[in-house]
Amino acid sequence: MHKVIALAGGVGGAKLVFGLSKILKPQELSVVVNTADDDMFHGLHVSPDVDTVMYALAGLTNKTTGWGIEGDTFITLSALQRLGEDTWFQLGDLDLATHIKRTSMLNNGKSLTEATQNLSKSLGILHDVIPMSDDPVKTIAITETEELDFQDYFVRQKCEPVIKGVRFDGINTAKPSQQFIDNMSQSEAIIICPSNPVVSIPPIIELPGIKELISNHPGKTIGVSPIVSKQALKGPAAKMMRELQEDVSSIGVAKRYVGICDWFVIDKADSEEAGAIEKLGMNVHITSTIMNSSEDKISLANEVVNLIKN
Repeated sequence: MHKVIALAGGVGGAKLVFGLSKILKPQELSVVVNTADDDMFHGLHVSPDVDTVMYALAGLTNKTTGWGIEGDTFITLSALQRLGEDTWFQLGDLDLATHIKRTSMLNNGKSLTEATQNLSKSLGILHDVIPMSDDPVKTIAITETEELDFQDYFVRQKCEPVIKGVRFDGINTAKPSQQFIDNMSQSEAIIICPSNPVVSIPPIIELPGIKELISNHPGKTIGVSPIVSKQALKGPAAKMMRELQEDVSSIGVAKRYVGICDWFVIDKADSEEAGAIEKLGMNVHITSTIMNSSEDKISLANEVVNLIKN
């Protein structure tokens, strides 16, 4: 098996990445992660999707939420609240150590890629976790009344506002990280993880030059649908697609990846959608895509990797 590059957002992407890491050696898998929902809290640089992927690979993930660290406490957050700080963004005590270390490295001139490499190594992660860019890109949720930073929309307002659009500030001037470019050129296949097709995968793909690199890639590009039975397995993807007047289905997700994916993996509950997806120019693989257990994650990873091999 040669090199595979996985493009991932947060919880859904991290689940498949965990499975892939159990069947692919470190030299066979690298993961490029969305950084457009990075934000500053209490003076600290927080990279939610990068951290979710790192914690998954390190075996630290809170199994109940799918994000954060298992067994984490929130003593510092409570103290900050007592001091009058706004604490709507949940940062656990163990999690804070990650953000303190990252921010310290960034303040000392390290790039986000270098900081992520250092953190990954410290957590015992063997596979490469690569931020999509060292340049700032910021997801903005455009609602009927205002424009919101993504974490404000996603966490503070619990995705309640109706969105009219999404914008990625800085996307046109941001450069893909050099490690991203290098891994793309070395990879035999690209996997688009089952992450939010509105706000998690698009920032990665819309970085200058990346869509062309994927479209012209000589190997297979395999997308995995995060929508099953018209619902998002995790997060606000279905709500966002509906409000953007898009088809909330695996077909709707596949439409976003036309010209990019050769294969599209959907759940067996949506097998009747296969024909419409094939008409978009993709091969369809039908399997179980719901990942509740470690075994589920590894099983889906095996299905995807077998598509690459065959």
